[in-house]
Amino acid sequence: MTSFARNQWYVAAYGREVGRDLLARTVLGEPLVLYRTEEGEAVALADRCVHRRFPLSESRLDGDRIVCGYHGFTYAPDGDCVYVPGQRRIPRTARVASYPVVEQDSFVWVWIGDRALADATVIPRAPWLADPGWTTVSGMEPLDARYGLLVDNLLDLSHETYLHGGYIGTPEVAETPITTEVDEEAGVVRVSRHMHGAECPPFYSKSTGIEGRIDRFQDIEYHAPCLYLLHSRIAPVGVTPGPDGEDGRAFHVEVVYAITPSTENTTYDFWAVARDFARDDDEVSAFLRDSNRTVVLQDVEALNVLEKVIATEPDGYQELSINIDTGGLAARRILARLAAGEQAPAGAVAR
Repeated sequence: MTSFARNQWYVAAYGREVGRDLLARTVLGEPLVLYRTEEGEAVALADRCVHRRFPLSESRLDGDRIVCGYHGFTYAPDGDCVYVPGQRRIPRTARVASYPVVEQDSFVWVWIGDRALADATVIPRAPWLADPGWTTVSGMEPLDARYGLLVDNLLDLSHETYLHGGYIGTPEVAETPITTEVDEEAGVVRVSRHMHGAECPPFYSKSTGIEGRIDRFQDIEYHAPCLYLLHSRIAPVGVTPGPDGEDGRAFHVEVVYAITPSTENTTYDFWAVARDFARDDDEVSAFLRDSNRTVVLQDVEALNVLEKVIATEPDGYQELSINIDTGGLAARRILARLAAGEQAPAGAVAR
């Protein structure tokens, strides 16, 4: 599959989704089955029995082994077949692929490419999602569109003004210029938009209780190919961090997206919102969960439409790009390089 960078880590699930029930996911076009051993270790195997292709996700667990629901071929967590009905000899090729798995910051990451290149130390971090000092709401929505469209969407937040009005969008988001930094070697794109004296959208006014206008900072880090971080700072106008960096009068929200290609034209949109305020307030959690899911679904609807439009275009169609597209264009360039097999990003720790 030439359009994907295979020798990279991708999020296949939240840790909470992987248990003793078999979970089917498709990553980079590869059908996977995920589960936990009795000791709690996450496992990812190819989701096809070698015998007659029956999905192992439609089968059952016997201890730590999957018993195919069609003819009973049985697989250990490393993918080796350990039992074949009706004969003692197990064919040498009777095994399914197993994939390296790492659990980090509430995500289950998988490596679809060359196992020898799977280095867990390069997985980018989203530490707030597992930090007891933060409260997080999260979910996942499937997207019937190519993952590059979601990358474009998230790196150009000016669309908030028009697509997400009434939730997170205000006029200032589209009107405020951005700054962009690109680290080609690390595969990281940073886009910042700092708004002063901006309208406070309901997403923040109802969760923080701020009345009146705000200073609103949006600082994006995109770690190609999978992880997107939006560091959001919301404060009453004129409230600035102290000389030592102390910023207790502001409200901080970390918005995290894991953008995982499922197939050429479908994507998993994992989203999470972590906050450092009202941490024990269940009503705030419910509000942010419902509001952010609504925003995500608005994106999903728009990008699903866009995917259908692109499918009807003639070859060589030229789109127009402007200043706000600088980050998205840089991400496209990095993704194309990675897919072409050039040097993988070394990974960078989120600030």
